[in-house]
Amino acid sequence: MRFGELTGSRPDADTLAAQGLKGRELRLPPSRPGGPSQTSSFLELRDEKNLVVRCLGGYLGKVLQGDFGPSFKNKDFTVNELIAAGAPVSLTLGLSAITVALFIGMSLGIVAALNQNRSGDYSIMTAAMVGITIPTFVTAPLLTLFLGVYAGLLPVGGWEGGRLENIILPITVLALPQIAIISRLTRGSMIEVMRSNYVRTARAKGLSEFTVVTRHALRSALLPLVSYLGPAIAGLVTGSLVVEQIFQLPGIGRYFINGALNRDYTLVMGVVILYATLVILLNLLADVIYRLLDPKVRYE
Repeated sequence: MRFGELTGSRPDADTLAAQGLKGRELRLPPSRPGGPSQTSSFLELRDEKNLVVRCLGGYLGKVLQGDFGPSFKNKDFTVNELIAAGAPVSLTLGLSAITVALFIGMSLGIVAALNQNRSGDYSIMTAAMVGITIPTFVTAPLLTLFLGVYAGLLPVGGWEGGRLENIILPITVLALPQIAIISRLTRGSMIEVMRSNYVRTARAKGLSEFTVVTRHALRSALLPLVSYLGPAIAGLVTGSLVVEQIFQLPGIGRYFINGALNRDYTLVMGVVILYATLVILLNLLADVIYRLLDPKVRYE
């Protein structure tokens, strides 16, 4: 007796594997480009005319000019137009989140460094560790549930022209892990700098602790933070995939997800190239800021 006759339905792939039934095939639809139209004559013509290399060269040539080509899914729009439409949303969220994270994270890191191995230090570092380990796809639904659904204090999604009420939750979700990382980086570098000789000399001169920290220690303590901020800012301003999808925000990250799901290859490549370009430029800017913060740095 067949399995389907016992159950009254056709078995799925998982059931077949679990029952150890053999002699069955699971055929998946092909996902690679091509189709019945690619006959042998077409393939010969493609190789003869070197179409793949020519098309790739043409695409790369346009990319160097800043043209990412048309969108495969959104026929009426180019990739540049889609990125330009989502850029204001992602820029607003990313820059706001990194600004909040810098202010709060550096403040907490300095407080933790000045109270090393005390209760304040332990409390801040414990909270920072929790902030690092909990991903945004967990914090976003939780904050939405408690602050948006139960308390009714904030909208749970939508952009609506970038109203303050609509962006508080996304900015908070984006800023929390950055606050945790920045506070730990600031604490570690501040502890190292506060033990240096020139800080001891400044204290010996009778300067206040506030002056020692802000005018002498903080400048050198920012160097590791500058290295981190380059890729972090690039990732935030090109859109957060999870946050924009959860809060239904029309940013670059949401366009990227839709492009990946719909196999809109030009859109996906355009966003990836934009992110890579921003990482390179921001790392170069970080090197310049390094030189301004520490004149002893030399580049050869």
